[in-house]
Amino acid sequence: MIKVENLTKEFEGFKALDELNLHVRKGSIYGLVGVNGSGKTTVIKHIAGVYKQDRGRVIIDGEDIFDNIPIKRRLSYISDDLYFFGMYTLKGSAAYYQKLYPEWNSDRYAHMTEKFGLDENKRLSKFSKGMRKQAAFILAMSSMPDVLILDEPIDGLDPLVRRLVIKYIVEDVAEREMTVLVSSHNLKEMEGLCDSIGIINRGKMLIERDLDDLKSDVHKIQAVFPEGKEVVLEGLNVLFREKRGSVDMLIIRGNGDEIESRLRKNKPVVLDLLPLSLEEIFIYEIGGEKDEFKELLF
Repeated sequence: MIKVENLTKEFEGFKALDELNLHVRKGSIYGLVGVNGSGKTTVIKHIAGVYKQDRGRVIIDGEDIFDNIPIKRRLSYISDDLYFFGMYTLKGSAAYYQKLYPEWNSDRYAHMTEKFGLDENKRLSKFSKGMRKQAAFILAMSSMPDVLILDEPIDGLDPLVRRLVIKYIVEDVAEREMTVLVSSHNLKEMEGLCDSIGIINRGKMLIERDLDDLKSDVHKIQAVFPEGKEVVLEGLNVLFREKRGSVDMLIIRGNGDEIESRLRKNKPVVLDLLPLSLEEIFIYEIGGEKDEFKELLF
């Protein structure tokens, strides 16, 4: 559905994106994560057709997105930096959107405006930041997009509104096979929402996997082995090891059952093997070889 191939972009000699590849399946929710300045928003603006790439391709349904009006009419993009016409009310914005998007759904607009409790006759410039995000979401979803691109969509929203936003997204993915790409710093909510994850750093894709596969491939282990006996870790892909008193702290990549079987040959007194959370995996992947990052995992 969405394919980014060898995407490269430079700004005044600074390489913001470097041969980046990304793939999003139709009817899935893809989470794009990375530290500030990693290139997330630059990737998103290419996929939304705002930026033109220096090299590489950005493709939606087999077509290049830049300057492709028919594809853009099937796509909704909510930026972290929202912009509305200063004098427009929510109702006036809806009339404008209706002219742009052929699949505009007036019934959905009325329903969502009521559910979010917004005054459609009030100028958007008078809305709070959270209310403007809700208004942007109502307009985007009422356009009935095939592709929804979200940059920090729930930042600043209260828990009840966040839950309502997520509900609408999940329903449209299930019922219409809408394809979603979302970037957020809230990794706990991303973990409960996304099917696939892409972790980027310094303009490069570090890892791109289905979330379940990603979480089942890296494990956090806390073990106590018999005192004075050498621990055999041969055959295990040990990414990090530290001893704290009598407790061994390890991060090991691989099959969980095989890891446990090999570790039990050392006859541990205590052995706890757990998959890492998305937040912990993110810390490890971004932290690289730096022990101060890895220590955050325990």
